[in-house]
Amino acid sequence: MRLSDKQIAVYGAGGFGRGIAWLAQVCGNEVVCFIDDDELKIGKIFNEIPVLTLEEARKKYPHTRVVVAVNEPKARESIVSKVINSGFTFATLVHPHVELSPWVKIGEGSIIREGCNFSVNIVLGRHVILNMDCTIGHDAVLDDYVTLAPGAHISGYNHLGKRVNIGTGAVVINGTQEEPLVIGDDAIVGAGACVIRPVPPGVTVVGVPARPIEKRLR
Repeated sequence: MRLSDKQIAVYGAGGFGRGIAWLAQVCGNEVVCFIDDDELKIGKIFNEIPVLTLEEARKKYPHTRVVVAVNEPKARESIVSKVINSGFTFATLVHPHVELSPWVKIGEGSIIREGCNFSVNIVLGRHVILNMDCTIGHDAVLDDYVTLAPGAHISGYNHLGKRVNIGTGAVVINGTQEEPLVIGDDAIVGAGACVIRPVPPGVTVVGVPARPIEKRLR
């Protein structure tokens, strides 16, 4: 194994990014740098890790892999495109104490934090983020760039579209094999909400049961 195979650059030097750097270390990696676009952070050191621009990181660590530690799905998708154009490849991080059956597929660049629990026959797309203590039921599909905040619970036969953002402590009840419960692309589920019916694309739902409050332009 090359040394660079265990080297990680974390894109995002905020609080979430610092947590992901720790996750990368727990997974046995060396975090060589943060990457950030904020000029006020560039050149500083957080938790003994320097903050570089994307260009600086590419020059100094050309063979390292990157994880994008940005919670907001659209912002994460945009940054992933920048990272691809720079020539970097991506790492996937799964905390060693995650409960994970053999029948789970996890896409490139995804981040699975401590305390998460997966059932069976689950598919996660690329650059999905599951924060602490989330659960995923059987036969669930989470498309690219989905974000689950801490303590979110996705039941069986759910299908979350691209860039869906699920708030802290939210719950999505079971669908069925014949009719999975679908949350459309770019939908947002507010913290503590209980989703009992499909959510159209681009809609924000809140409350128990979850009801729409906003139709957003894409």
